Amino acid sequence: MRWEGERQSDNVEDRRAGGGGGGGGFGFGGRTIGIGTIVIALLAWGVFGINPLTTISVLGGGGGAPQVQQTPAQKPPANDPNAAFVSTVLASTEDAWNQVFREGGAQYRAPKLVLFRGYVPTACGTGQSAMGPFYCPADQKVYLDMNFFDTLSRQLGAPGEFARAYVVAHEVGHHVQTLLGTTAKVDGLRGRVSERENNALSVRMELQADCFAGIWAAKSQQAKNWLDQGDIESAMNAAARIGDDTLQRQQTGMVRPDSFTHGSSAQRQRWFMQGLKTGSVKACDTFNAQSL
Repeated sequence: MRWEGERQSDNVEDRRAGGGGGGGGFGFGGRTIGIGTIVIALLAWGVFGINPLTTISVLGGGGGAPQVQQTPAQKPPANDPNAAFVSTVLASTEDAWNQVFREGGAQYRAPKLVLFRGYVPTACGTGQSAMGPFYCPADQKVYLDMNFFDTLSRQLGAPGEFARAYVVAHEVGHHVQTLLGTTAKVDGLRGRVSERENNALSVRMELQADCFAGIWAAKSQQAKNWLDQGDIESAMNAAARIGDDTLQRQQTGMVRPDSFTHGSSAQRQRWFMQGLKTGSVKACDTFNAQSL
C-alpha cells in the first residue's frame, strides 16, 4: 500500500499523553476484570464493533467506569509513522465519502478519530484499549489505540497495512450509518425485540459497515491507484479472522450462529467484496437482503 506522501487528515485527535496503562487486569467500578474477560470482550465486541462498552457489564464488570481525565487533544507528532498512516487512511475515507455523498446530493460530515492509550472518556462511556477500536455514535468519533494493530497482526493473524486500513474504514462505515440514520433506526428497535433478533440486527449493521469499507477501498483505489498486489487479500484475511464462527471455534470449539453479532467469516468477506465491486451504497443494503 503506497500511502506515503498522500494527504493526511486534520481530524485526528491525539490523546495518548497521560493515558492509562494496562497490566494483568483492568480496574472497573471497584472490581478487577481479569484478562480472560477482557480477551472475550475484545473478540466478541471490540474487533470492528460500534460500541463495545456494554460488554463489560454483561460479562460481570458491573458498577461505574474508572475515572479518566480528559487529556488535551493535540495533533499527532510529525515523526510518528503509525499516526501518519492512520491520518492518511482517514483522509482517504473523507475523500471517498465526500464523493459518494456529493453524488447523492448530500454533504458528508467527517468524524474525528481519537488516538488514545489505556482508557478514554467518550460520550458512550469510558473506552478501554482492550476492547479494540470502536465508534461512538453519540459524539461521532472513532477511537483507536494503535497497539491494536499488533494484536491484529500477531494474535488474530491478520498482518499488513491494508488490513489496518480496513479497521479504520470499517469504523468510518459505522459513522456513515449514523449520518444515514441507520444507527438510530436500529437502536430504536433494540428494546422491542428478542436477544436473538438483536444479534441479527447487529450482524446486519456490521456487515453493512464491511460493505462500506469495500466502497472506500474501491473509491480510494480509483483516485490514488495506491494498492499493491496482495492488499485486497490482506483485508479479506482480516475479515475472515474476525468472523464470529472463526472466533467462537477458536475460543470454545463450537459455533452458535444465533449468538453471532458481527457475521461469519464468509459473510464478512462477501460484503466487503460487494462494496469493493459495486462502489454502491444501495448494493450494501444488508437489512433487506434475503441472504447474507
